[in-house]
Parts: sequence; structure tokens; C-alpha cells
Amino acid sequence: VHLVESGGGLVQAGGSLRLTCAFSGRAFSDWVMGWFRQAPGKEREFIARISWSGDLTAYADAVKGRFTVSRDNAKNTVYLQMNRVKAEDTARYYCAARPTWDYGTFQDWGQGTQVTVSS
Repeated sequence: VHLVESGGGLVQAGGSLRLTCAFSGRAFSDWVMGWFRQAPGKEREFIARISWSGDLTAYADAVKGRFTVSRDNAKNTVYLQMNRVKAEDTARYYCAARPTWDYGTFQDWGQGTQVTVSS
């Protein structure tokens, strides 16, 4: 599995940004997709995940109601729509894949895309 994130950048607090993760190498619809982030000096944390067909989603409390994960299986792409961003959302964002919904580790990772929120 090969994952490439894009869409990061500098955004003002309260603004919006959409991250994209392009998937290749395997059948996209066989994989649960996740978004994670890591801020300097902090551990990587889970943000959101979406099921194979997109009918199930789950979010971390820190982003619930502000971020939305979606996927387009025809385009082998998963998205993270980030609304009402806050300074604490500043981090490097990664997408990841695993074959199962609620157990197992995310075993394939992209290189990440940096999001910086200015206050």
C-alpha cells in the first residue's frame, strides 16, 4: 500500500482546510482508512477513521463536530475536511490503512502533510 497526503498548509484559526490522501497498491475498498496527527514533542494521536464503504466513521473527541472524514472509492482517495481549526490543531497529519474496523494496528502510513494554524 502506498499513501500520499497533500493539502496541508498555513491557515488562520477559525478557517478551513481539506487534506487528501491518495491510495495505491491494493484494492482501496478493502481498507479502513485513518487519519492521525503528530505535533512536535507529542505522540502521534488518532483523529478519525472511515470504513470500507464510508458508512461508518469515528472521531477523536478533540475534533468531533469540526472535522469530517470521507472517501471516494472510485478515486482511491480519502479526505479530511477540517473546519473551525484551532491553534492546537497544528501538527503533521498522516493517513493510514488497515483491513479491520475496530482492532489491529494501522500498518501502512503516508509521509504526512504539515498543517499550521495561526492565531
